[in-house]
Amino acid sequence: MQSAMEAWNEIAAGGEQALDIPEPCTVILFGASGDLAGRKLIPSLFRLFQEGHLPAEFTVVGVSLTPMGNEEFRARMRIAATQALGANRVDEAAWNVFARGLYYMTLDVSSAQDYARLGGLLGQVEAERRTRSNRLFYLAVSPTLFGEVVERLGTSGLSRPHASGWSRIVVEKPFGTDLSSARRLNTRLRRYFDEGHIYRMDHYLGKEMVQNLLVLRFANRIFEPLWSRQYIDHVQVTCAEPLGVEGRGGYYEHAGVVRDMIQNHVFQVLSLIAMEPPTSLEPEAVRDAKVRVLETARPFTPERIQAECVRGQYGPGLIAGTRVCGYRQEPGVSPTSGVETYAMLTMRFDNPRWAGVPFYVRSGKRLKERATEVVVQFKEGRGLFGSEQRERLSANQLLIRIQPHESVTLRVAMKAPGRAVRVRDMDMSYVYSSTQEGPPPEAYERLLLDSMLGVSTLYTREDMVERAWELVMPVLDAWSKEGAEPNYAAGSWGPEEASRLLDSHGHTWHGR
Repeated sequence: MQSAMEAWNEIAAGGEQALDIPEPCTVILFGASGDLAGRKLIPSLFRLFQEGHLPAEFTVVGVSLTPMGNEEFRARMRIAATQALGANRVDEAAWNVFARGLYYMTLDVSSAQDYARLGGLLGQVEAERRTRSNRLFYLAVSPTLFGEVVERLGTSGLSRPHASGWSRIVVEKPFGTDLSSARRLNTRLRRYFDEGHIYRMDHYLGKEMVQNLLVLRFANRIFEPLWSRQYIDHVQVTCAEPLGVEGRGGYYEHAGVVRDMIQNHVFQVLSLIAMEPPTSLEPEAVRDAKVRVLETARPFTPERIQAECVRGQYGPGLIAGTRVCGYRQEPGVSPTSGVETYAMLTMRFDNPRWAGVPFYVRSGKRLKERATEVVVQFKEGRGLFGSEQRERLSANQLLIRIQPHESVTLRVAMKAPGRAVRVRDMDMSYVYSSTQEGPPPEAYERLLLDSMLGVSTLYTREDMVERAWELVMPVLDAWSKEGAEPNYAAGSWGPEEASRLLDSHGHTWHGR
């Protein structure tokens, strides 16, 4: 039989082998029978393997409560990879080699005996696969189980790195449900893992255009001199989706959009837009810069919450011509629920770069279309051209579309064709899908690879998590005293109050 190394060499020879390939390691995947593992994690790991980005010895040990053997696990993951990637993107020979490194064990996360059994299995697999005792624990389980799994890994000794290898842990969001629970989880993690070995996963940071924010800002000298209150009027960050709660009503009743999206995804994007240039591109330098800018964010007082924040809840409406129910009619949702499905916060940074510049951030369910984007609105130019020479002219604008249809568009004023001097807006665009590079890689591919390489730039650090919670807690506390009412129809752009707030400052939502 062909060895794993020989088989992998054949695969890598036909792929785009990476410059940096991680050391051989074992991913211990908690929640291996769950949706995230089958829909995202295993397909992403296979894609990395198929393209030559992982070593031949790469191994996965899946664990969950579902009774299953190795062969059944491999068969299930084969189906999952085909569904996620498409049959034409799954090379049969590559899968057969990859599947040799898939193992499974039934495990109860509360059973000390099961962790002892897991230790025995890892010792056996590591010897067979020669993974050098490098272990990456991945918690794809319910957030309510994070603390217990970490505690059991610690008390069983599994979290301790061997002399010849490393031990790391990846924790999916949410990182707590409020500031106090986030601090408790961080304390528990640090008890058994060094902060440098803790990888808090926010998959938005793996998206191609989010990564491009660093390049766009700091690799182009035309932007950085303009990136301040002197030239920028305001910034909009939007994370909108037409989907409802999609059967997750029970979860959403305890979360709401601020906890689900703004405290993590939106603040991650916001920090990359607003931060000062890092001293280098080393992981800690970038993460330091992100935290520092959030530390300058103005706290939300009751007066600011009243005047500069808007919340809402969707009622019945039309999505793509189909009638949908309101949030209170969703399964698992209270008919009198006051949970917000839309939130808009006005962020202000009290620092020399951004003093006086509002950052309007919004996120919502059942909005008109799917759009995650950043709009940098520049100030009006000099008035050399009168109104009689203008056609639909606005200030310069930089639009960064993160999803879908990844693109960057710069709106500038240009002369309209013809003998007369008439000025109008023109868009200069870079559209990712128009290049020869193919579709952008799945966010989890980049993030999983980084965790195995020990690169933490795109992962969230402890102080970033806690600072984000500090900022939103006054808003959550104030809104908890009185529930949200249905104040926007599904298929709209959210509450009219959010548009009126921008109108009062002479601003307009992009796309409205």
